[in-house]
Amino acid sequence: MIRAGVRAIFAAGRDIEVVAEAGDGREAVDLARAHRPDVALLDIRMPLLDGLAAGEEIVRTVPGTAVAMLTTFSEDAYIARALSGGATGFLLKSGDPHELIAGVRAVSGGAAFLSPKVARHVIDGFGARRMGRGAEARARVEVLTPREREVLGLVGAGLSNPEIAARLHLVEGTVKAYVSAVLDRLAVRNRVQAAIVAYEAGLVPEA
Repeated sequence: MIRAGVRAIFAAGRDIEVVAEAGDGREAVDLARAHRPDVALLDIRMPLLDGLAAGEEIVRTVPGTAVAMLTTFSEDAYIARALSGGATGFLLKSGDPHELIAGVRAVSGGAAFLSPKVARHVIDGFGARRMGRGAEARARVEVLTPREREVLGLVGAGLSNPEIAARLHLVEGTVKAYVSAVLDRLAVRNRVQAAIVAYEAGLVPEA
């Protein structure tokens, strides 16, 4: 029933095609390997292999597929493990259908997307941890050039590559190269993890 509802939501999106559906986590991994979709949308709780473990395996073995988590649960432990496992989207089933479509589109385009409720949890966590982890984060970003730190700050602000390019008066390909270099130098898997470092290091510009 849940899958049918999600499929109906995506049908209204027009530019989104559901290429496969899985009834358990192991099947989800196998289908991701077979179809190599732009996005794998995974439920947290699935038989045989839960969505968190399935997501980690897809990130590891199907590098062209972005992972987004869909759940009714917003506990910090789920959020932390999903993001540390390489997921770039975390959506709630109770969210607006437009939010679900927007989230999948964002993740497909290489950006990160967190449901507003999830984002609130993450931001609150930053506030609690930032004092203790700020020095560590600032030390980590010392390996970056001034321009790379500037790009990292804008990634932390949630800007996409085209938006960063417009802000810094660069071509999009150059921004993409900067972002790849930043991820590599910081040894993080994706933009969400890079954004966490940016927040903790105090690099995110004021709105």
